[in-house]
Amino acid sequence: MTRLAVVLLAAAVVVVFALLVAAAAGTLTRLDGATYPAALMRAAAVFAAVVTLATAVAGVLTQYLT
Repeated sequence: MTRLAVVLLAAAVVVVFALLVAAAAGTLTRLDGATYPAALMRAAAVFAAVVTLATAVAGVLTQYLT
């Protein structure tokens, strides 16, 4: 498997995981009594946080693996 395929597969896994976590956060926020826009904003913030965290971890791992 080429490096490009591995990178694309890892990116797809991160996006799917971020979507799942964002959906869970939005659902929990909505169950807590928040409005739909507030729940959507919380889900978006969590999605961005997960993607940012994955990018930071990949950057740190790149320094050690190359």
